[in-house]
Amino acid sequence: MKVFELNLKNNGVTLTVYLPDASNEMPYNKIKPGVLVIPGGGYGMCSDREAEPVALGFLAKGYAAFVLRYTVGKGKDFSMPFADVNEAMAIIHANAAEWGVDKEKIAAIGFSAGGHLCAALSTMGDIRPNASILVYPCILESISSILAFNVPSLEDKVDKNTPPTFITAAWEDNCVPIKNSIAYAAALEEAGVPFEIHIYEKGYHGFSLADNTVYSKAEADYCAHIKGWFDLCVTWLKKRFE
Repeated sequence: MKVFELNLKNNGVTLTVYLPDASNEMPYNKIKPGVLVIPGGGYGMCSDREAEPVALGFLAKGYAAFVLRYTVGKGKDFSMPFADVNEAMAIIHANAAEWGVDKEKIAAIGFSAGGHLCAALSTMGDIRPNASILVYPCILESISSILAFNVPSLEDKVDKNTPPTFITAAWEDNCVPIKNSIAYAAALEEAGVPFEIHIYEKGYHGFSLADNTVYSKAEADYCAHIKGWFDLCVTWLKKRFE
């Protein structure tokens, strides 16, 4: 596996690239799908728990992965991370042939505030992903009250060109209410965009992979019922891409 980091235009913004090694023993897997990983953190930071562990999870499933650490913090505004995510997609597309990535099979996954950025890319991006994965996403403008800066609502930006979407969240989430996920799903339905949604009853906000790669044993045990979302997501994504 090759791992390297690229600096983007905005100060401090990076794209970490994870490329599985090509092998003559697996010629059918020479060109791989890709996934852009957008961690959460309330637009105040980028969560480690939703970054490399997620990338490695997709790598194990045969994907090239890209982790974006975008512009965050008080005094910034939404236009800055939105520019970052557009730049990241442009870089992936421009280097797809060299990196062995299929440009027609690039998904984006975002968590919490990263889910908001992923949904923005999926509805307003210069290059939209071929599939979108939203994990306990912020969607509504009203969620700005807990973020580092104001953000636009995105359910009203969904159109027929929004990519097929997988959504998961927990009803118990006391940080980002599930009405955000439900509003986006309703907008997808209205626009005729295929989607799959899984709302679990119990679970922390920020459950990420919900296993012991991101949690202590006690927390992982509590979230054990949720960790199946990742396999459901990979199965869904495989069907979308094949």
